[in-house]
Amino acid sequence: MARPIELALRLAWYLATKKVTGVKRFPLVTMLEPLEKCNLACEGCGRIREYEPVIDRMLSVTQCISAVKESNAPIVSIAGGEPTLHPKIDEIVQGIIEQKKFVYMCTNALLMERVMKQIPASKYFCFVVHLDGMEEAHDKSVYRKGVFKIATRAIRSALEKGYRVTTNTTVFNGCDEKDLIEMFTMLTNMGIEGCNIYPGYNFESVPNQDLFISRKKARDIFSNILNPKRNLRFYNNPLYLEFLRGNREYQCSAWSNPTYTVLGWREPCYLLGDRHTQKVDDLYDDRVWEKYGVGNDPRCSNCMMHCGFESASILEALGNPRDLITLVKEGAINNSGVGVG
Repeated sequence: MARPIELALRLAWYLATKKVTGVKRFPLVTMLEPLEKCNLACEGCGRIREYEPVIDRMLSVTQCISAVKESNAPIVSIAGGEPTLHPKIDEIVQGIIEQKKFVYMCTNALLMERVMKQIPASKYFCFVVHLDGMEEAHDKSVYRKGVFKIATRAIRSALEKGYRVTTNTTVFNGCDEKDLIEMFTMLTNMGIEGCNIYPGYNFESVPNQDLFISRKKARDIFSNILNPKRNLRFYNNPLYLEFLRGNREYQCSAWSNPTYTVLGWREPCYLLGDRHTQKVDDLYDDRVWEKYGVGNDPRCSNCMMHCGFESASILEALGNPRDLITLVKEGAINNSGVGVG
C-alpha cells in the first residue's frame, strides 16, 4: 500500500489553516508512548533507563485516545518502549483511526506478525520498523541475534498483506556507512514507502556517551549516505535531508511534536523530559522555549533530530514558495513525508 494522497492533502490543509489564523505554535505530530517497557535493551536507548522507576506502568486506552484528542495533530506516532507489548494496542490504534488520524507505530518487529492478526491493513495505519544496519550490525546494536531476520521477514509479510511499511534508522558513532547503504538499497528494493534516518541523540541516561556523534561528524556521514545519485527511497522530506547534509540551517521547533507518556506530557520535548505536565497547552508557552534550543541549552548543541528539525523545515517552507514547491514535488514523486519514529 502506497502513502495515501489524503495524508498530504490533510497535512497541507492543517498547516494552511494554522498559518491563516496566525497560530504561532501547534502540534504537527502527536508522539504517544502507551508504555516504556521493551523486549529489547538497545545500548543507545534512553527511554527504558529514564523511565525505569515506572517501567511497569501502561496508559489505558481511554488515556491514549484522550491525549490524541487533546493534541489534535493529524499524525500520531506510537512509540515507547515497544508498543506491541501493550495488551490493548489494537484498541488504541483503532480508537485513533476512528478520529481519522494517520497512525505510525514504531516497532522492533519481534511481535509484528502477531499484531497483524489484530490490526487490519489501512491507509491510516503504518508500521515503522527499527533497523540499524544489515544482519550483523543490527543484531549487535540490539544485543540479540536473530532480530534482523525476524524484522525483515515481518516487513515482507506486511507488504504482502497490504500494510503500509516504513523503517527508521539511528546513526551512531562508528557506524559502517557501506553497511547502511546496503540496507537502504535492500529496503528500497523491497518496496517499502521509505526509510527514515536520524543521528542518535545523546540521552544523558545512556552510560556510553561515545555512541553519539557531533553535528560536524554527522553531516560528513549523511553527505555520503544521502547522496541523491544513490536513488534510495527516504521518507524524510528533502529539506530535512538537506539539513542533515549540512546544506541548510533551521531553528528547532520541537514543540510541534508533543509527547505523551505514562507520566503525562513531556516538557519541553520528545528528547528532554525536565518535567511532565498534564496539559498539552503548557508546552506552547513562550517562556518554556526561551530556555531551549541550540545556543540556549548545552544538551541541544548536537541535536539534529526529526522531532525538532524536520518539522522546522516544513514550517519554514510555508513562507518560502520555492521550498514549498520542493516539498510538494518530492512528496508526489518520491513519496517523502514527515519523519516519524
